[in-house]
Amino acid sequence: MPSSVIGSPSSVARRLTSGSIRAANLNLTHMTVAVKAELPVSRRQPAGRKSQQRVKEILQAGRDVFSEKGYERATTAEIAQRLGISEATVFSYFRGKRELCARVIGDWYDEIIEAIESGLPRDGNVRQQFTFIVRTHLRLMLVNGTDLCALVLSEGRARHHELSEALTELQRRYTAPLMRVLAQGQESGQIRADMPLRLLRSMVFGPMEHVLWDATLTNRQIDIDATANQLIDVLWSALTPPDLAVSALQQFRMEVAEANRRFEEAAAVQRSPTTQRDA
Repeated sequence: MPSSVIGSPSSVARRLTSGSIRAANLNLTHMTVAVKAELPVSRRQPAGRKSQQRVKEILQAGRDVFSEKGYERATTAEIAQRLGISEATVFSYFRGKRELCARVIGDWYDEIIEAIESGLPRDGNVRQQFTFIVRTHLRLMLVNGTDLCALVLSEGRARHHELSEALTELQRRYTAPLMRVLAQGQESGQIRADMPLRLLRSMVFGPMEHVLWDATLTNRQIDIDATANQLIDVLWSALTPPDLAVSALQQFRMEVAEANRRFEEAAAVQRSPTTQRDA
């Protein structure tokens, strides 16, 4: 083909270079659009006092609706309706129902974590700290009724759920105080060291979850302190190293035997003729 048709080598190079640049620019444009589409839409931050109050109101209404209806049946439209605002106002602070529900549950977890962290007897032994965590866990889960507790338990069990990732991180933070106490107990020899901490954690939270489910499904009031004490006794016996448990049982038997011996001696003295004549 004549060079006049295709042009000189330099002009061909210029056209190829120009075409490559246009193609690259086009690709960059598409990439930029794609990246922008994937970025989360920013939401207004509650900087002012009025905005902060609005967020509190939305979170409280969200807590009420999610507690009453669960995650699936709850809607942002109903949350907005209860506050007398538009649904768009809710979306101006939260991207959607998932983020709002995660924030509601997260705030509730934060309340419980704060109560445990601030009230934990730092100078107490492992048994005392463990007792405080179990009792506080049950009390705060049930003190305001079982609706919010049911929401957390049911959504925490859901698989492939859009809340599962957020709940997993919340539960990791929530169980951290217990994990620290269990680790301290293993180091001091008060907690059995033949099992990993994650299994010991499940041994503790499993029975507590069963108690919470029972209270939630039956919708009945339970004696929280009495239930906590019974649960603590059962759990502590399972957490204690076997040799310490045997030693404690042997010590208890020795104390009972000593008490019986003293009782028999006192009874024998009372039955003696000398005591009867003096009387």
